Amino acid sequence: MDEPGASTGEARIGAPYVAPVPPAPPVPAENPGDGQRRDRLMAAITLMGGVGLLLALPFALKAGSEFFLPLTAALVIAIALVPLLEWLERHRMPAPLAAFLCVLLFLTAANVALASIVVPAWQWVRLLPERVGQIQTNLAPLIDFYSNLQQWVNKTLMNFATGPIHQPVQQAAQPPSTLLDLFTTTAPSALIQMFFAILVIYFFLSGWTRLRRNAITSRSSFGGAMATARVIQDVVDDTSAYLGTITLINLTLGLIVAGALWAIGMPTPLMWGGIVALLNYIPYFGPVLCALLLALGGLMTFPELGWAIMPAIIMIGAHLIEANLVTPLVVGHRLTISPIMILVSLSFWGWVWGTTGALLAVPLLIIIQTVLNAAGKPDIAGFLFEHGTLVADPSQRPARGFSSRDQSG
Repeated sequence: MDEPGASTGEARIGAPYVAPVPPAPPVPAENPGDGQRRDRLMAAITLMGGVGLLLALPFALKAGSEFFLPLTAALVIAIALVPLLEWLERHRMPAPLAAFLCVLLFLTAANVALASIVVPAWQWVRLLPERVGQIQTNLAPLIDFYSNLQQWVNKTLMNFATGPIHQPVQQAAQPPSTLLDLFTTTAPSALIQMFFAILVIYFFLSGWTRLRRNAITSRSSFGGAMATARVIQDVVDDTSAYLGTITLINLTLGLIVAGALWAIGMPTPLMWGGIVALLNYIPYFGPVLCALLLALGGLMTFPELGWAIMPAIIMIGAHLIEANLVTPLVVGHRLTISPIMILVSLSFWGWVWGTTGALLAVPLLIIIQTVLNAAGKPDIAGFLFEHGTLVADPSQRPARGFSSRDQSG
């Protein structure tokens, strides 16, 4: 009698071997697309929140300019003064005393600039109504030339050339002689903002060493601490190097223009040199505005049109040499910034904070670029359409490694 299962064993031995088929992955109870839709929803919410923040930020900065403008200007100035602070601290000077000395030097330089620019400029403004007739006489040939182009140009310019001169009522006013006088004569809020900015600069500098040490030691890893230290050092180096180099170049340009204006007999040449140095901080638009002001000053000073436009020609020629030869040679490629980014930054900060924003546009652009280059730019497109958030849950994918042909044996 055959043992039970003998025939089964013989059939098992004679039949070809079939690989075992792995069980199919369990199908979750929820919809297979729910995980991906949840990722899309999270990405959409993050995108909308980021776009909303970017759209609201300029209006918030503009509406709160009384707070944000002096704060931002103080931080930029303080960052530029950090190398001087560190030099004083290396010579065993206490941090509060070094910070006070840095603030004192900055205020002294600001008052010297005010004394050399604002006080003479106040006199030029008072002389402007008396010199309108001379300006009209100098511009008469140009007005007659352009008045023949179109009828509306003829009416507009000829009215300006031949119209009566309205003498405004002269008011006796003393020009401001210090930075404090300037702010007290403009608005009390400006005095408060100036005092707030000075305090921010002082406390930022006095606590700089402790602030930098806390920012570095608060990182949980050695790599994070080194990255933070590198970002802080790059921001300080790039900002201070740009402002220091550009300040030296602008002062030299202003002195050269002042010397040339003195040679041709232009009154108050140091004031015009200071205006050239100040407006040259604003790329592209600053030199154009400076040339227009010098042209107006020349029309008020010289009786002939050729000599009247000579100050503007001197400024344009000196600026072309500085912008195309001196600045690229001195600054080099380290602080090279895209012209498009400069224009965008000028337009944005000029719209938000006016002339002061335009002066801060390039330093703020350098700070933002340095932080983004060190910390990494946000990959919005990768967040929305690449790996990570839009990849379906692995448990919802079909098993790989076995095809229908593999399972068929």
